[in-house]
Amino acid sequence: MRVIRGLHNLAAAQRGCVATIGNFDGVHRGHQAILQQCREHAARLNVPLTVVVFEPQPREYFAGDQAPPRLTRLREKVRLLGQYGAEQVLCLPFNNALRSLTGREFIDQVLIKGLNVKHLVVGDDFRFGCDRQGDFALLAAVGEERGFGVEHTRTFTVENERVSSSRVRTLLASGNFAVAASLLGRAYSLEGRVVRDQQLGRTIGVPTANLPLLPQPLTLRGVYAVGVTLENGQRHYGVANVGFRPTVGSKRPTLEVHLFDFDGDLYDKRMTVFPCARLRGEVKFDNFDALKAQIEHDQGQAHRYFATAVTDRTTALPLASAPLGREAMISNTVVSKTTVSKTTVSKTTASKTNSSDPSSADDAADTNNG
Repeated sequence: MRVIRGLHNLAAAQRGCVATIGNFDGVHRGHQAILQQCREHAARLNVPLTVVVFEPQPREYFAGDQAPPRLTRLREKVRLLGQYGAEQVLCLPFNNALRSLTGREFIDQVLIKGLNVKHLVVGDDFRFGCDRQGDFALLAAVGEERGFGVEHTRTFTVENERVSSSRVRTLLASGNFAVAASLLGRAYSLEGRVVRDQQLGRTIGVPTANLPLLPQPLTLRGVYAVGVTLENGQRHYGVANVGFRPTVGSKRPTLEVHLFDFDGDLYDKRMTVFPCARLRGEVKFDNFDALKAQIEHDQGQAHRYFATAVTDRTTALPLASAPLGREAMISNTVVSKTTVSKTTVSKTTASKTNSSDPSSADDAADTNNG
């Protein structure tokens, strides 16, 4: 599978293809259906399947931090696209030069002169060009004129609802990992390479593996019971915090994972983390004793969850369909600098803690629907 960055890097041998264009964020089952549709035409025409994506995504270019959070990094998106049949990924930099093209100029420069497209598959609501005049009707007209086919994507539904990236985001934000997996066709995961950090977890008896996240809006934020697959294929359960670690005062988002029953060196090794159940939101504690008590409570709750949850045969993971509940915060009245109780539970957030997590069940909607 080839990744081509920019039209100027297209070689003659990479031109002439079946193509599709979009964000493909998450490469969910709807995207997979589009790729299957394209593969059928690629086989018929005996040409490669090329997926055109943009970096940054158009909504990110225009909306910045207000854009919907990504489901997949570019690296993972490319891997998944290849897994589901793409032979080439053309990654176009979404910049002022590209956004300034009219609809007809985009067709001429990208699809005809650039890709020499033989067949194009896009949504019938696809719009492009600085004047927003580029649409399915224009593509079909130019295709008939220049000799390439244009076809709209087939709608893919699960339980009579269209599968979209925005729907997956909403499910993940609400802690419904089971249904999110049914839309993705796999369990949702975060992956990366473990880096050295402040190692503060070791000082309170909870060593963690830290994976830096991109400085972009987060799909998840809070504390989760997780399954983890290590680089060597070993699998473990544990607890993870996704966010900015407000008690420590981190300015960059981090995925911080504590593995149960593990003793070893994970630095510079890759790991894949599967959130299984949402325990609580991120919280800023007054002191490390309070933080340690809450972490111990989180661990106990995760252990209890994994001991009773049913493992899904498709994902091989026990995925929750809802958060485990607001009782995940231990009562502040039993936490002090000298005394820690692990048993008292409150249904409301402790009075001396400041929540930095919105705990919203709904994510920002992506009107492009992935």
